[in-house]
Amino acid sequence: MKKDDVSRREIFHILGTAAVTAGVASGQTHDHAAMAAVPATTGPYQRKVFDEHQWRTVKVLCDLIIPADERSGSATQAGVPEFMDDWLDFRKQEDGNANLIATIEGGLMWLDRESLAMASKNFIDLPAAQQTQLLDRVAWPAKASPEDAAWVHFFNRFRDLTASGFASSKMGIADLPYLGNKAIAEWKGCDPEVWSVLEERMKNGYKGLGGEVKPWSD
Repeated sequence: MKKDDVSRREIFHILGTAAVTAGVASGQTHDHAAMAAVPATTGPYQRKVFDEHQWRTVKVLCDLIIPADERSGSATQAGVPEFMDDWLDFRKQEDGNANLIATIEGGLMWLDRESLAMASKNFIDLPAAQQTQLLDRVAWPAKASPEDAAWVHFFNRFRDLTASGFASSKMGIADLPYLGNKAIAEWKGCDPEVWSVLEERMKNGYKGLGGEVKPWSD
């Protein structure tokens, strides 16, 4: 690139593209679309995709997914809504279509439709317990009804964007905590406790979030 100041979003996009290329070569592909961050701005963020009502709904939904706790602030405090709005606009330009925007905006409309049917209120006006009750329908794909399949897909994408936006924010990196880019005087190898867990998993396999991993064989 000719310019020296490359934004974090461009860096993540380059890395994501490289990872996708490697995945295709190995027969596996992954969605790295969410690995981005909103470029730093000097003034208030100017929305590119969401209208005012959608913006308020996105903030509520983001904070239900990643609320503030004793470790860090919420997704909204980390700038996730801004990240999401910027990324959706970026993907529209890169992909030449608004498919991802349609998925997210369609899901937000569905939340309001179901909330109105439930309590004659929009999603953002529901009590927290009813908001959670509605999200439970789509938060667990294995338990969701076939009729909710499209909304399960929406919530998966929204949750992925929320998590990626948070993890790539200054607050999220501090929350992890990120331990890279630090010089060490001497490399002493992997921590024995961590290595023992790795050896146990390699020997016996394990069940993770992505499914069951078989034991490694010689």
